[in-house]
Amino acid sequence: GFRWRMAALLKGLQTLCSGHLSYYGIKSLQCKPTRILSQLPCNSSYQRRLFANKNMTVELDSNTGVAVIQMKKPPVNSLSLEFLTEFSISMEKLEMDRECRGVVITSSIPRIFSAGLDINEMYGKTPEHTGEFWRAVQEIWLKLYGSNLVTIAAINGASPAGGCLLAMACDYRIMADNPKYAIGLNETKLGIVAPFWFKDTMMNIIGKRATERSLQLGIMYSASEALQNGLVDQLVVQDKIMPTALSVMSEWLAIPDHARQITKSMMRKPTLDRLLTNRESDIQNFVNFISKDSIQKSLQLYLEMLRQRKS
Repeated sequence: GFRWRMAALLKGLQTLCSGHLSYYGIKSLQCKPTRILSQLPCNSSYQRRLFANKNMTVELDSNTGVAVIQMKKPPVNSLSLEFLTEFSISMEKLEMDRECRGVVITSSIPRIFSAGLDINEMYGKTPEHTGEFWRAVQEIWLKLYGSNLVTIAAINGASPAGGCLLAMACDYRIMADNPKYAIGLNETKLGIVAPFWFKDTMMNIIGKRATERSLQLGIMYSASEALQNGLVDQLVVQDKIMPTALSVMSEWLAIPDHARQITKSMMRKPTLDRLLTNRESDIQNFVNFISKDSIQKSLQLYLEMLRQRKS
């Protein structure tokens, strides 16, 4: 009767929350307590946990379930092997923390979100080092793009190349409305090529034709242009970027985790699987390409230009 039906329903819900949802490709689905941020009492005693690495700080508010990752690698948050490794470890810790449901990614460096891949990791290095570096780039994208958490990029500065990739891997992108800030995949201007999974990520956001033009020309979009073509979801004045990110996060966290996670996986799994299936060949292709004399020469010229700018 009624009691038997209720027991069956509860058993079904337990199965749904247990992580056995291989049909959707979610390996570690977790149902964490749903809390709507806007309904938290004003006198909540906030419990914040802070852990800091060399290149970023991570602060988790246990009451809201929201973590903030602040990148802090001067001068431009370049994505070095060390930085990428720390970022991946931080994401893994948050993913495993049952109190964490969402993460906001931003920068503590004025006018810069992230300038992208560290050219020094690609110039004059052994094939073994280059391969290790590229695996770390793959890893942070896999962790962000496939995360069970709600991920919001609070883009408070310029975001070229790999910085754009980090932002695109998130669920939602808020950018500071500043005409001096730009975002895009500009690899061709450095004489290198954005790999297929960079392309797939952008194409899933702005469409095939816009991506084709963007990648071939290495276009850097102003904040207003990025909003117009859908590369970012919202523009706000600089000092409102974090309050807006937390407000948007509350909307996303109002949705039951399991339903949102399954929906996210349905949308993103084919793109993730494409890299996972071709991961080793992608590393080898990158190593072979970067090792070419002509590419090393281009990277050398770029590094010399940067040194001249500094001096």
